[in-house]
Amino acid sequence: MALGWKLHGDGKTMGPDDVVAPDERLSWGKTVGLGAQHVVAMFGATFVFPLIMGLNPQLAIMMSGLATILFLLIVNGKVPSYLGTSASFVGGVAAIRAQGGDSADVTGAILVAGVVLALVGLLIHFMGSGVLHRVLPPVVTGAVVMLIGFNLAPVVAGIYWPQDQWIAVLVMTFTIVCAVAFRGFISRIAVFLALIFGTVLSWLFDKGFGQITSFDAGAGKVTTHFRTNFDRVSSEPWFGLPSQTMVAQDGKEVVGWHTPSFSVAFVLLVLPAVIALIAENTGHVKAVAEMTGHDLDPVMGRAIAADGVGTALASAVGGSPTTTYAENIGVMAATRVYSTAAYYVAAIVAIVFGLSPKFGALVASVPGGVLGGITVVLYGMIGLLGAKIWKENGVDFGNPINLVPIAAGIIMGVGNVTLTFTDTFSLTGIALGTIVAIAGWHLAKAIAPSQLRARAEAAGGTMISLGEEEGAYGDADGIDDLYQRDDRRGPRR
Repeated sequence: MALGWKLHGDGKTMGPDDVVAPDERLSWGKTVGLGAQHVVAMFGATFVFPLIMGLNPQLAIMMSGLATILFLLIVNGKVPSYLGTSASFVGGVAAIRAQGGDSADVTGAILVAGVVLALVGLLIHFMGSGVLHRVLPPVVTGAVVMLIGFNLAPVVAGIYWPQDQWIAVLVMTFTIVCAVAFRGFISRIAVFLALIFGTVLSWLFDKGFGQITSFDAGAGKVTTHFRTNFDRVSSEPWFGLPSQTMVAQDGKEVVGWHTPSFSVAFVLLVLPAVIALIAENTGHVKAVAEMTGHDLDPVMGRAIAADGVGTALASAVGGSPTTTYAENIGVMAATRVYSTAAYYVAAIVAIVFGLSPKFGALVASVPGGVLGGITVVLYGMIGLLGAKIWKENGVDFGNPINLVPIAAGIIMGVGNVTLTFTDTFSLTGIALGTIVAIAGWHLAKAIAPSQLRARAEAAGGTMISLGEEEGAYGDADGIDDLYQRDDRRGPRR
């Protein structure tokens, strides 16, 4: 099945125990409505993360739709998923920009990472998932995810938070309250709602209190300025392709279509994100398999490869990296409708949004203080997901094989430790921490006494069981999966 769907019942009604399979659909009217839900679920994170990375959110939305269609075709419609912007590259992108790289360098590095991910998917498809389990056990994967998230703390402290600390505090508080106090769909789009809340609040503060004297990321110094600036929104047309460079409220260039450039040093900074994407995709496919009752292990490699192809395609034209979204898996669990037809609808809607420069300018106008309140939550959650991987896989840190090399890798990654080889080449931060965590763990295991090796293999010896117990695991794309899971248990009744 690729583009053909069987009608589920009469297409209009669902019984209390009905489940709409991936190769089925409801009436087109209901399918369009479900597709709209998927758009809202993925929307916030899909345009927040391009802003954070200094890439064009309009282009990211459009390319996410194209990448989703490509993903569904590659997996032959067997894994219903939406490919939104990945947060796993944020740390590497920040490192590239800190070393003087521009957006072309960023997308070039991401493109190479996408190709590597696609090749890993092909390897898994032909050799089986066992090779993945051996190379990247949960103790290593959790460490990489953790250092990717916590490495971003200086970005919040040095760029976003100083722009408007009180707006940031209020947005952070709103995000926490919205995520925890509400259930189901509202909690799932807490980041999106926080972004709207913060932008409106910034506008009200401008009207009520006037200009603010604070750090201006665009000027690179403390200035007196308004929190919001919507001048470009009114001047942009309603329809068209991204065609020019804009400057967002955080001072970063927001580039439209462009050709990537390539640097080995910059590629090494983003390659650790491939490990996080493997973990995300593996957990999501397992979650979908459990909810649909289908064995999806045979298409695991295809799904990972398809994500790599989507990332490479998007970055080839200047877009953002992609990954499967747990937000949308949550929508499926709540509705018990797994039809891929709804995802095609969502993808088409995203493409239409991506054809509006006015929409892109509106997103780019989000104040830096608002991003400060959102990123302080999101970046921390990315890091804590590493701990979640350890917990759910029973990683034993009483074993020095796990404790010693992983501790060294995390400190190197979070602390931005640099290992200099020549004047033009060095390893730092996330890249160095990842190498130390992976190579150090395998070295420790190879030289350790047999009893320690046996303990390491017995505890957390499988790759990412996230999502196997409650639907979908919390990833870095949004904040929905670390809380409020009651609505996801419907498919198991």
